[in-house]
Amino acid sequence: MGETTLDSFDKKILELMQSNCRMASEVIAEQVGLSASAVQRRIKRLREEGSIQSEVAIINSELSTQPMTFIAGIEIGRDNYSVINKFKRWADTQPSIQQVFYVTGSVDLMLVICAENAKSYDGLIEHIMEQFPQIRRVLTNVVIDTPKQSLYLPVE
Repeated sequence: MGETTLDSFDKKILELMQSNCRMASEVIAEQVGLSASAVQRRIKRLREEGSIQSEVAIINSELSTQPMTFIAGIEIGRDNYSVINKFKRWADTQPSIQQVFYVTGSVDLMLVICAENAKSYDGLIEHIMEQFPQIRRVLTNVVIDTPKQSLYLPVE
């Protein structure tokens, strides 16, 4: 995505769409003070320029066949940082790896991983360690409860 300038209408549209991406253009138009056709044009432009990257349905986690969530901190061995980009590309192909963050601190990458149980998570970590021997260690946290989960990003 290149340099994008959002005006106040774009920002209001994005705020509304983050809470409900299926909201009708007419409803958005009423709330932002534009016509429905102007809202539709703006949404189309926001999609085309990459301001809207994806529109997804967030399902109830109790329906998942992978109900456990793990937060894994991955430390890459010194002088092996070139593997980070390779790992990020690989992780993008793994459905159980939901999010990857390249971070500062005691680890290099933080992963959010869903798994059926601890044994299947352990199998995935074992596979990761085999595929990427440059990984020095993996620190695991098991999620007990998720009191807040959001993809909302402020645009104001």
